[in-house]
Amino acid sequence: MKNMFLVLLGSALLASAGAASAEGCLKGAVVGGVAGHYAGHHAVVGAVGGCVVGRHLAKEKRKQAAAEAQSQEHGQMQPTVMR
Repeated sequence: MKNMFLVLLGSALLASAGAASAEGCLKGAVVGGVAGHYAGHHAVVGAVGGCVVGRHLAKEKRKQAAAEAQSQEHGQMQPTVMR
């Protein structure tokens, strides 16, 4: 009964999470939860840690993509010198 409750609770949380606020968190939480479970039955701690790390990695990836796009845009807009 307890396992069924946890599965339903987890499903409800995943369904209610917004895509923008969960970027990287869900994947990290799943990986961290599984790792925490197998590393001493600390699935919740692993899920929280995985969420934090997943959010950080997604934020860094987004920053890098924005910087790359900006550098490409800047490179294309430079005027050419005619001789």
